[in-house]
Order: sequence, then structure tokens, then C-alpha cells
Amino acid sequence: MHPDFLKIKSLEGDLRMSHKKKDYGLTVTTKELILHKPHVNYYFKLDDIISIVPYEIQRLKNITFVNWRSSNQESTNLSSELQQYKLFVQAATVHNRSGIFKLGPTDVIIPIHEQMLQAISECGILSGLVLVTHER
Repeated sequence: MHPDFLKIKSLEGDLRMSHKKKDYGLTVTTKELILHKPHVNYYFKLDDIISIVPYEIQRLKNITFVNWRSSNQESTNLSSELQQYKLFVQAATVHNRSGIFKLGPTDVIIPIHEQMLQAISECGILSGLVLVTHER
């Protein structure tokens, strides 16, 4: 686990599952999904997630996060050990060392373990979450 992960500001809902790797982590509660990265946490309310669809790894080279309110960019390379998913959210909250900021609509591509995806799906069904997975 990366030593520069920030502590979670607070959890909304009940904790369902948390998983951390060396360079990223995911936490699912009954009301939100939190993406942990060194020096920053992204909070996505399950009610704000519009869709979760598989993302083909062949297209995955570099992911750039751009905050439209500033010129800050964050680039990261994701490993291919887990299936990548593209989340479209209508709003998000960013917590970094400079403070807490609100974001508007955005796409996020992250690796999600199958059990974590199941937990997101179970909690998201109540809020109308659309989940699309590859059929095996």
C-alpha cells in the first residue's frame, strides 16, 4: 500500500467493502464509491453514477484527469490485472492536500475487482445504477 494515501474524510452509508493495492484503492459503502490514489481521494455518490461499462484494455494507454475549473492534470497508468471499467458520473468530490472540491460530470476509468463490482451493483440497484458487464 502506498504511504501517501489520504485518510477518508468521512463515509456516507455503511461500509460494504474496501480494497487497496499499492497505488490505488476502492471503498464501497451503501451510498458511495471512493477511489483512493496517493495524495487524493475521489468520492462518487452511487446516486450520481450514471453508468459503469467495461473498458477495453487495448485502448488503455494513459488516463488524464482534467479539472475544468483549473489547468491541473493528473495522469496515471493502470495495470491490466483487473478488468477496467468506465464510470460516467454526474458529480464527484475531490479531496486532496489543498482541500475538498466539487466536480461536475466526468468519466473515470478504473480497475474494479468482480466482488467489488458486485457490491457496487447491490447498493446501486436502489438508486437506478446501470451496470453493464462482459458476458462470460
